[in-house]
Amino acid sequence: METRTEDTSARQERKLTITRMFDAPCSLVFKVWTQPGHFARWLGPKDFTTTFCQMDVRLGGTYRACIRSPEDKDHWMQGVYREIVEPERLVFTFAWEDEDTKPKHETIVTVTFVDQHGKTLLTFHQADFESVESRDSHRSGWSECFDRLEVYLANAMTRES
Repeated sequence: METRTEDTSARQERKLTITRMFDAPCSLVFKVWTQPGHFARWLGPKDFTTTFCQMDVRLGGTYRACIRSPEDKDHWMQGVYREIVEPERLVFTFAWEDEDTKPKHETIVTVTFVDQHGKTLLTFHQADFESVESRDSHRSGWSECFDRLEVYLANAMTRES
């Protein structure tokens, strides 16, 4: 019994949940998550650029993107869409690629979008990571992505006004 508790605890440690409030309607926040021209503008940590972004947002559709670090190192990612409920929920796999474009360790990402009086409460969940260190690295990266998303949405709202 004790082993099961340890296993459950270790598994729980390899999960990531981030909640953010965005000053934009769910329809817009969902849109910038599902259209490559928008997604590429905020994907990646601070000072990273997206050099490639291809998305087929449908059940069973795939995505593939490359983010480039300030040191010019490319990081390729890929996944498959498992659930799409516009504008409320996205579920997809996430894996970094190896040198042969094969996926490494795969996680599941679930993003929910909840209307809060015209704003969007976004809950991001990713699991199960190989290690706590990997989870923490992703927490940092996604948090910086969401900082960029906040700025991108503010600019999009200004353009729409």
